[in-house]
Amino acid sequence: MDSWKDHARQLAAAVAPPGSRWRALVANTQRHPFVPRWWAKTPEGWKVRIGDGDHDRWLAAAYRDWTLVTRVGDVHVDHARPDALLQGSPTSSSTLPGLLVQMFRHASIDNRSIVLDVGTGTGYGTALLCARLGHPRVTAIDVDPYLTAAAEKRLDEIGYRPQLLTADATAGPLPGEWDRIIATVAVKPIPHCWLAVLKPGGRLVTTITGTSLIITADKQEDGGAAGRVEWDRAGFMRARHGNDYPARNWDSLEHARTEEGEQVESSPFPVMDVVNAWDVSTMLALIAPGIEHRFITCDDSSDRVALMAHEDGSWARAEERDGKVTVHQGGKRRLYGFLDQVRDHWLTYGELPIRGAQAAISPEGVITLTRGRWTATIR
Repeated sequence: MDSWKDHARQLAAAVAPPGSRWRALVANTQRHPFVPRWWAKTPEGWKVRIGDGDHDRWLAAAYRDWTLVTRVGDVHVDHARPDALLQGSPTSSSTLPGLLVQMFRHASIDNRSIVLDVGTGTGYGTALLCARLGHPRVTAIDVDPYLTAAAEKRLDEIGYRPQLLTADATAGPLPGEWDRIIATVAVKPIPHCWLAVLKPGGRLVTTITGTSLIITADKQEDGGAAGRVEWDRAGFMRARHGNDYPARNWDSLEHARTEEGEQVESSPFPVMDVVNAWDVSTMLALIAPGIEHRFITCDDSSDRVALMAHEDGSWARAEERDGKVTVHQGGKRRLYGFLDQVRDHWLTYGELPIRGAQAAISPEGVITLTRGRWTATIR
């Protein structure tokens, strides 16, 4: 047996339970040809890893259930010098296989499904769909012409020839109709062009930008869709509309780090790393979208600092020193108050209402979430 098959079989056992049809598909689908190079995060920055340079490490990386970053900023690793060192944020990757299987299972794909794969990336997820359905039933789309060209070549090398489209999938119009739309990029709100090309009764599965929400929804007669927020979580890069994401303005966070504040008070809550508290971060993004966060720890003490800033000029800084928390705030709104609202709800009810919420999507793509008396709108 080829060495990659040993690795693929182990990967399949890790990401799909016995009896799942995806288990055999993962076990028999090559991943390493789709990631001949990848970016590895190091303390110094992003460094190039080349598969051919160490075949065993290549297979170990490719068939492990983790994400392999292939593009940082506007630099694809295929085009980088072997000694390149980059700073910046990832803009494309090969998604961890377990998350792909998770999204595909939410889509409830059957043998007759015609699928649109939004966010081609390396093409590995597209390959799994081709293995499941046959390539005539699969279309993949990405905004990046190099990604679609490279994916088409690598898919062809392992025997798959799906339709590959190069376009901004969120802008429309899209050339076709599909039973399933599965997005491995995050969007906000749901692009109305997806609803336009989703067949009656068809299903879309996507995540929402700035949150960990997975939404599954079925097409309704009015042109909208209805479904729910799934109980599990996912985080994808947000949909890209050009060569790179718009540059972030970090000045507001620096302002939050250094200013004294118009309001200074103590807090009973410990300082929290909001970004890594997925449910708290998601709830906060629903009630006060657009807040940037930074979390700072001190190596030689238990002191912690959390910064919050918004483009409207509002900011907050929470400092935990010797077990005491002081909050400084300034600008138009008191951002830390939104975080306190989320934690108060959590402590009062024992959970946040986002998981399992019903999702109603208008034909224009506006999402209304409801669970009990709680409701939120995503525009």
